[in-house]
Amino acid sequence: MNATRFNRRLFLAVPLAVMACGFQPAYGPGGPAQGIQSSIRVADPSDKNAFDLVERLEERLGRPKNERFDLTYTIKTTAVGVGITPDNAITRYNLNGTIDWALTNRTTNARVTGGQVKSFTSYSATGSTVAGLAAQEDAARRLMRILADQITARLLATSGTWNQ
Repeated sequence: MNATRFNRRLFLAVPLAVMACGFQPAYGPGGPAQGIQSSIRVADPSDKNAFDLVERLEERLGRPKNERFDLTYTIKTTAVGVGITPDNAITRYNLNGTIDWALTNRTTNARVTGGQVKSFTSYSATGSTVAGLAAQEDAARRLMRILADQITARLLATSGTWNQ
């Protein structure tokens, strides 16, 4: 019974502790990320992976209207066979992706923030050639969405320090 009361008190105290530590919702009124919505122009895509990345970034950050920042990126992907049959046929691939990215202020041309994000997805290489190509394309699209979400999370997490 005492453990139950303690857990209830802890549950009720957590929101107060979070407010006391200065936590503020990123998109809340006056929140640090509020000013980055529709203010970041992502570099134009040059291939399918870049198109999927830019599409997701604009979905999360808004299409640029008040362009204050430029986001540049370099995408690297590699497919690695991970499922191999006894007769050396690859049945499954991991698609590894790395994006080096940088955000610069359009006015000063100074680098504001940046970094590198990494992740992977997998796809099956069994079945017909068409099915294998469709699985590969789907894996690449999923990978670009994952990496775009990681970039967005880092932008949101640090926006209070550079978006003044």
